[in-house]
Amino acid sequence: MSQRSRFDDYLVQQGVSRRAFIKLCSSLGSLLALPAAALPALADQLRQARRPVVIWLSFQECTGCTESFTRSHSLTLEDLIFNYLSLDYHHTLQAAAGEAAEAARRSSMQQHYGKYLLIVEGSIPLGYGGACSTIAGRTNLDLLQECTAGAAAVMAIGSCAVFSGLPGAAPNPTSATGVADLMQQGLIALRPMVNIPGCPPLPVAISAVLAHFLLFDRFPPVDELGRPLSIYAETVHDRCSRVHFFEQEKFALSFDDEGARKGWCLYKLGCKGPVTHNACAVLKWNKKTSFPVQSGHGCLGCSEPGFWDKGGFYRALDDVASGYSPPAIAHDTAISEGQQLYETNCVYCHAANPAQLKTPAEKVTEVLRSSSLRAHRNLQFSAHQLDALARYLQSKK
Repeated sequence: MSQRSRFDDYLVQQGVSRRAFIKLCSSLGSLLALPAAALPALADQLRQARRPVVIWLSFQECTGCTESFTRSHSLTLEDLIFNYLSLDYHHTLQAAAGEAAEAARRSSMQQHYGKYLLIVEGSIPLGYGGACSTIAGRTNLDLLQECTAGAAAVMAIGSCAVFSGLPGAAPNPTSATGVADLMQQGLIALRPMVNIPGCPPLPVAISAVLAHFLLFDRFPPVDELGRPLSIYAETVHDRCSRVHFFEQEKFALSFDDEGARKGWCLYKLGCKGPVTHNACAVLKWNKKTSFPVQSGHGCLGCSEPGFWDKGGFYRALDDVASGYSPPAIAHDTAISEGQQLYETNCVYCHAANPAQLKTPAEKVTEVLRSSSLRAHRNLQFSAHQLDALARYLQSKK
């Protein structure tokens, strides 16, 4: 798979017509929020593009992200882009195994040093000297350090690689860590990077970001969590097919009641759509057939940090905000509780690092006590919780 032919040659081999190619470019441009005037240039660049070398590492994960990417229907964007890649190393998809696989990886990295794209699936364990997950006798961190050093850029695929995901859920016995955190800690080389969270992420989200990087030699604009704005700027709730029932205050109260049968809003059954940024409601799954909320199950919030530990999947957000009290994990229990409140309720709309908030800590709690802002009225914190939140914010200033 290492021969680098042009994409135009690949299209001819696959019998793809000019009409189908233009349709592909239009779909790609729409998904990436490109202006119509940019489509001719995009089509021209795509024809001339050459197959990029990709090293895909799999660490603490379930292979669901790979499954998501590969299970696409014929001649879609993800199918063309996937076949277009020169995938030189991938545990699940490669034919080689053992020493032959590792030799192929080393050879490809040496030949394309500084030019290959590194994709990481799964979290990286730091506990117990990294012994919780090894490949060819090497820890995940050791392998990631080697591969990142020669990479042109890095893509973290899935919530495990992005935010540590399920392996990082409390009490996080393996000290699972995401790729971006390792970069910030200086444990791996700093490289251009994009995060594609989800459990698993949408197939077209992966392939669209790949296409953008291949065509423009950079990743698309991202939010403060490193997620592409064209996919993660809006919430699932904003574009949900049930949002009009939310506005009418028509809610299902159990999964088999009349409201559920009528397709009413699942907010009171624990849907996390209002605080989850993703395009599931638009892009959907299985040939755009459906997505979880449309199928009758609330959004789990899987593209957000720490979604496993945010108060339960089947409790409404207002109930979680008023009643969820995780155990303290820091020496100062008030600061610890305040941190949990902030990370459970505030990071979806404000800076993940509270030190970046422009509003003084006492003003934040003053606003919450007064319920003067409509967007915060559902956050019914007790006086004790607000004091803890203020302590935490003050500790970060």
